[in-house]
Amino acid sequence: MGKTAYIALGSNMGDSKKNIEDAVKALDSVPGVSVKKLSGIYKTKPWGYEEQSDFLNACVRLEVSISPEVLLGVCLGTEAGMGRIRKIKNGPRIIDIDVLLYEGEERNTEELILPHPRMYERDFVLVPLTDIAEDEVKTKAEEAISLLKDKYII
Repeated sequence: MGKTAYIALGSNMGDSKKNIEDAVKALDSVPGVSVKKLSGIYKTKPWGYEEQSDFLNACVRLEVSISPEVLLGVCLGTEAGMGRIRKIKNGPRIIDIDVLLYEGEERNTEELILPHPRMYERDFVLVPLTDIAEDEVKTKAEEAISLLKDKYII
């Protein structure tokens, strides 16, 4: 294989735990993609559009031999194959899969920004990411969590 990549998954429609598990299985079945570690699954409040059910969120560490752009296509294809329909920005979804990091790669295109531009602002990404991240990523995520905690302490 080749490089390490991290993705985030979220769901708040139907059986959210099963949706995440099904998405992980689907990703692992793709040539050039191997699931190495799944984080814990966390229940979180919606972000952005708040008039919806709570989410379940997780992160996955992958070993990949496909490009970041192809990985994005795999994630979008998995979402579509599971029935995701985009109606409301940040709205309810059967599955959401975001590419967070891809070893040694940065991108800033209309389709893909790496590292994910808002991952360090979202506890629903950072908390599960620290479950599976290698040292450098984990350290950055923990620093971001510390800053987020400062925003919420009264």
